[in-house]
Amino acid sequence: MSFTIHEGETLGIVGESGCGKTMTALSLLRLVPKPAARIVSGEVILDGEDLVQISDREMREVRGRKISMILQDPQTSLNPVFTIGNQLAEALGAHGKSSRGEILRKAVEALRNVRVAAPERRLDDFPHQMSGGMKQRVIGAIAVSASPKVIIADEPTTALDVTIQLQYLRLLKDIQAETGLAIIFITHDFGIVARMCDRVAVMYAGRIVEQANVRDLFNKPLHPYTQALMDSVPKMDRTDRLFSIDGQPPPLWDLPEGCRFAPRCAHAKEICKTSYPTESSHENNHMAACWMLQPEWDN
Repeated sequence: MSFTIHEGETLGIVGESGCGKTMTALSLLRLVPKPAARIVSGEVILDGEDLVQISDREMREVRGRKISMILQDPQTSLNPVFTIGNQLAEALGAHGKSSRGEILRKAVEALRNVRVAAPERRLDDFPHQMSGGMKQRVIGAIAVSASPKVIIADEPTTALDVTIQLQYLRLLKDIQAETGLAIIFITHDFGIVARMCDRVAVMYAGRIVEQANVRDLFNKPLHPYTQALMDSVPKMDRTDRLFSIDGQPPPLWDLPEGCRFAPRCAHAKEICKTSYPTESSHENNHMAACWMLQPEWDN
């Protein structure tokens, strides 16, 4: 799989659970669970530097300072026995030597940047004293505290109610507008994709099957999997039974020989079951990997 993200841009990554979205994010940060997982080949280029090739010590300097991650569950991302101030100070102290007073000042400023009220008082709070939305803001403050160039937001609104979701998404867009931050946004929600993202990559079974800007993807999805995902979204005017995709994504240790979506695809032919399709480019750099889009399909 391959994708690019530019300064000030938001790339959405969508797909069912188990398709590899979070593992892709952890691979970018070289945080894949070991020994079960390892990076075998490839490159991750950030500011002209290949993060796969640098040492573990150098990678620790990159995490937080150049690229950071907002995890989806703030309840498990924060340590319950340390105050918010302790955890912010740890993140800030990991990058450069500063006095305790300077670190506390930066911690207050980080909370203020994510619109936490009375940040000076909140430094002494423990995670259990905060609401889910407030904890998610603290996670965001930790992620942006060292002014990274890229943030990976891994389903950051999953644990939030609808009203708080909207506030949090607006907050991310405000921070992005102020700093030029690039955001990789992992989500299941096409409504969030429409609101937040400039481009979208659709993942299935460890592969990106379609990439396009948001408008093109919504107006004309090319891959059967993308079409099925969109058909699964409930619509206000629909009165019949909701559409669902039959079956489950294949386990990554037992992938089918051809197109990985073929066993669940209503359009599959014999070629789909024996060969993985090459990626083809369409209008406005709309990319998709499907035999239906290839000349061989009509033969």
